[in-house]
Amino acid sequence: MPTRIVLVDDHSIMRQGLRAVLEREDDLRVVGEAGTPTDAIAAVAASRPHVVLLDLKLTAGPQTDGLDVCRRLCAAHPGLGVLVLTTFAEDRLVVESVQAGARGYVVKDVDTTELVRAIRAVSRGESAFDARSASAMVRSLSGGVPDRERLTERELDVLRLLARGLSNRAIGAELFISETTVKFHVGNLMRKLMVSRRAEAVYAATKLGLL
Repeated sequence: MPTRIVLVDDHSIMRQGLRAVLEREDDLRVVGEAGTPTDAIAAVAASRPHVVLLDLKLTAGPQTDGLDVCRRLCAAHPGLGVLVLTTFAEDRLVVESVQAGARGYVVKDVDTTELVRAIRAVSRGESAFDARSASAMVRSLSGGVPDRERLTERELDVLRLLARGLSNRAIGAELFISETTVKFHVGNLMRKLMVSRRAEAVYAATKLGLL
């Protein structure tokens, strides 16, 4: 089944260009477009896409109302993959987008091959960041956010052992801590990496350069 995509961007020329690029791929299909927040909510509800390609700026002025659209879409459609495609490369916006539920973030000067790869990754439930956005996430996890949001040294130890495929019991044996303590650290690092499964944590950490 082709990956169903809705394009959300306030510039119709941008949407037309994206549609032309994406529909050259046999496994991608654009099923809807929107240029405003209201139209975006309606288009997703009507077409039930797998992925939404979302710009952060959908109205005139300095607003980044795409963040609110992202929150609303992710809350209303669990499992939906939101990939932010925008001109903004600010660390704060990358982090806020992920916190709003986005699975990926790429800047509009990304090349076609990377964009298609990112869409496919998001459609599989994986994370997708371009190099600048991944760097922003690394900075946020290593010192750009309050202490309570950073990965601790112990959490990094647990993450490395997760990447080796070890169970909680085996991780506890390696680190000389209890299985209950391992579960606590795994829960914390998954929250900080904004994922819900162990495999996603390893993938996200790899993409962010933490492993």
